[in-house]
Amino acid sequence: MTVAFWAGTFCLAATLVNFVSLLVATIRIKGPRAPLPVPPDPPPVSIVRPVCGIERFSQQTLRSGFELDYPNYELIFCVASSSDPIIPIVQKLMAAYPAIPSQLVIGEERISENPKLNNCVRGWDEAQHEWVILADSNVLMPRDYVQRLQASWRPDTGLVCSTPAGSHPDGFWAEVECAFLNSLQARWQYAGEALGFGFAQGKSMLWRKSILDSRGGIRALAAEIAEDAAATKLVRKAGLHVHLVDAPFQQPLGRRTASEVWYRQLRWARLRRVTFPLFFAPEISSGAFLPMIAGGVWAAGYGASVPLAVLGVALAWYLPEFAISRLKGWPLSWRSPFIFLVRDAMLLPMWAYAWVAVRIEWRGNAMAVRTKAAELRAGASAN
Repeated sequence: MTVAFWAGTFCLAATLVNFVSLLVATIRIKGPRAPLPVPPDPPPVSIVRPVCGIERFSQQTLRSGFELDYPNYELIFCVASSSDPIIPIVQKLMAAYPAIPSQLVIGEERISENPKLNNCVRGWDEAQHEWVILADSNVLMPRDYVQRLQASWRPDTGLVCSTPAGSHPDGFWAEVECAFLNSLQARWQYAGEALGFGFAQGKSMLWRKSILDSRGGIRALAAEIAEDAAATKLVRKAGLHVHLVDAPFQQPLGRRTASEVWYRQLRWARLRRVTFPLFFAPEISSGAFLPMIAGGVWAAGYGASVPLAVLGVALAWYLPEFAISRLKGWPLSWRSPFIFLVRDAMLLPMWAYAWVAVRIEWRGNAMAVRTKAAELRAGASAN
């Protein structure tokens, strides 16, 4: 009975926390609405976009940067290799939009094991304006992209970010990735920000150049294996806060395989584990599987129906998640309840493996994911 009691207590507490996080995210994340107008006397903005290889939606996502309803901005594309196949696409877009100031910077500066950060350094140095946006190549920018980032800047802000909202899924596993990105990760990130625990997200980051440059510039983001983790710690150390846009910007997915989803999510999990271990530890209970098991244990201990208890917990978790996904316009289908279940089944081994995995891969680049202390120890032993 004692085991059943504590299992029931855990199930109830986890379900309540899950519901509260969904409620906070529902309030905090805005649904579809009219574009924001350009503010009077808008400041000039530099948009730095690292590019690498051709993706299914490269034409659409890169073109979206040229079609913003903002009167004064420049685009800086960064590519590490002069043989990258994305270069002709970028050059054609630059030629098609001559009215938009743009340039292509070729060549990286190796300041870390993070290839994306290495690719951005020269672009940051080329940026001409005080306001700088670092934006991944797979972000589909709405026409009011700049205005929405600016609208979230407050007096206590050090950085404004956007999580990715998975969109345009093609197939079962792409829908699973949407379930990871949208109603799980974006939801928890917005709930955390509302409670005062804002974390940076590298998909879209709006900086005041003077804030970052006064603290070591973009090279200071090499302090962590993930540039967004380094940005979070830098901003907090400055006594400022990370804030999020009113709703995530889209990342079109296209087709995904099971292994692509697994290794991409494992990479992010490992990065969170290394950079913020105390916040990563509770992630094991962020899905419904453990509460469902605990609900079954409670029912068995008190002579109730185990299948009904498990079903009741599943409904308490997934019905609100389905509702917020529909309200925010996130991809849903007839198989969404099963997709939520598959995602949560992946969370448990992914969480466990993230504690022991050392090497990950990002676009063909092998990376050793360790804390700075571990890197220093490894370097000392090598010497």
